[in-house]
Amino acid sequence: MTVAELDRWAIQSKWGEARKNWLRLYMEPFSILVYNRALCTKWAEVMVAAQARGYRIECADAWIAATALLYDLPLVTTIARTTAAFPG
Repeated sequence: MTVAELDRWAIQSKWGEARKNWLRLYMEPFSILVYNRALCTKWAEVMVAAQARGYRIECADAWIAATALLYDLPLVTTIARTTAAFPG
């Protein structure tokens, strides 16, 4: 989701081809984790856990949280209460 959101931002901001190409080059060294069955299940768990705790979570944010949980990665957020919604 995050790569798609960056692409959307570039398009919405009316970036020219040179800036869009810069973004593509900048993103090359980063790993892109593709979805799989385990990630889909973890996403569902995150969505249900958030709802059970009375939190509303956006679909894209749940994918990011599920990825962090599944691959034991740090989850960085600017909203402190956000992590209370996630299992694990």
